[in-house]
Amino acid sequence: MSEPSIPAPTTASVPDSTGLRLLAVHAHPDDESSKGAATMAAYAAAGAEVLVVTCTGGEAGSVLNPSYAHPVRAERDIAGVRHAEMAAAARALGVRHRWLGFLDSGLPEGDPLPALPDHCFAEVPLETAAAPLVAVVRRFRPHVILSYDEAGGYPHPDHIRAHEVTRVAWERAGDADAYPGTGPAWEPLKLYYDRAFHPAKYQALHEGFLAAGEESPFTDRLEMHARMEAMREVLRRREEGEEVPDPEHLPPFVPPVHEVTTQIPVQDFLDERDAALRAHATQVDPEGMFFAAPNELQRSTWPWEDYALIESRVRTVPPETDLFAGVR
Repeated sequence: MSEPSIPAPTTASVPDSTGLRLLAVHAHPDDESSKGAATMAAYAAAGAEVLVVTCTGGEAGSVLNPSYAHPVRAERDIAGVRHAEMAAAARALGVRHRWLGFLDSGLPEGDPLPALPDHCFAEVPLETAAAPLVAVVRRFRPHVILSYDEAGGYPHPDHIRAHEVTRVAWERAGDADAYPGTGPAWEPLKLYYDRAFHPAKYQALHEGFLAAGEESPFTDRLEMHARMEAMREVLRRREEGEEVPDPEHLPPFVPPVHEVTTQIPVQDFLDERDAALRAHATQVDPEGMFFAAPNELQRSTWPWEDYALIESRVRTVPPETDLFAGVR
């Protein structure tokens, strides 16, 4: 399926999901609120059991919200503050939550990049790092798992490792001989990658602002997506043997492309998403980018959250509007 452009708005909602289970794997507290939060709230309200797993405690995070009211508290106990924020976000979404308990790796910066902290999530051997998630899968028994792509959505070492442990759990939780001592085997049925930063979504919001006679806050983001696409074309041509120079303005990174197959109608759960975002008060500026587009504009231009179906053990035919398509 090719990437959707700008479909017509919808009044649909997710169907009754009683008895179904959805697992979302995230790297840090706040990731669940910026990626798929409205989807999780919608399915929880429809009767599904929804579990968010957070791989690390977010200890390496700093205060990113300039209006945060308790900087001294955060400086003294950022881990404790972020645990409390995560609990508040889970309540806002109506979901269950589990910590995997790994140490935040931080985002290395500099040239050359510094070494990651000893024993952090990204440094734990993959076989070991995946064991607690396999145990969660076997206890919770999800029908559907949500995670990140190979680049982690963006190339933070914890996001990449969250992708990797999810792949191991997807592939091996159903193997009774793998990971002894972590519970009876359970084979999830569908695996999705999140597409929260789907370019077509930002194009639709951008055009919505322009149609209303307002300046769009997404011009820079669309330009960045254009640079990424130009770099993909360069890489494609180089693979074919051409000598092609880099574009004049290089993108910060070039993520893999996974076509959107599944759009979940979430127009009725944007307020819950916003409440979850605001719960992460150390990380999320209430005047920042996550709130750049009013919810009414989102409902009229792009009332979905976007996913790519990567693997399915049941028969389903994209495009989908339900993560449990083929499972029900």
